[in-house]
Amino acid sequence: MAYRINEGDAIPAFRIKDSEGYEITDEDLVGSPVVIYFYPQDDTPGCTKEACSFRDNLARLEALDALVIGISPDSSESHDQFQSKYDLNFTLLADQNMELCKKFDVVHDGKLERITFVVDSEGIIQWIERPVDVSGHVDRVIQAVQELRASDTLLP
Repeated sequence: MAYRINEGDAIPAFRIKDSEGYEITDEDLVGSPVVIYFYPQDDTPGCTKEACSFRDNLARLEALDALVIGISPDSSESHDQFQSKYDLNFTLLADQNMELCKKFDVVHDGKLERITFVVDSEGIIQWIERPVDVSGHVDRVIQAVQELRASDTLLP
């Protein structure tokens, strides 16, 4: 399948509110590595395993100054319950109309694909896993961020 968003592309411009009503834009993500992962639905087996793996490894990613953001078409209320139930300690964004999902080209045949992007400090996509195999996924993400950090001369 040919994708419109690929490694080397800038992330699409966007504005979206988090569950507390604060607006997040693509410009807010410039300055440090960011892991943006798209997943189909809160509190389902694969999505829960993936989210809990990010939770369990967040300190490793934070040690690399990387932010983690999960995005799905669930509501903010669903995200709040999901975060509370599994003690998820990173940002989840609700994209109920799938506008952001479509900008990142993760919706195909009407379904959201599980896809992860690692973005550098300038907002350029440096690594993509699609489709995501949840088993070992976060380890591969960490490796990608480590490689990015080693090659990014703009990061301290």
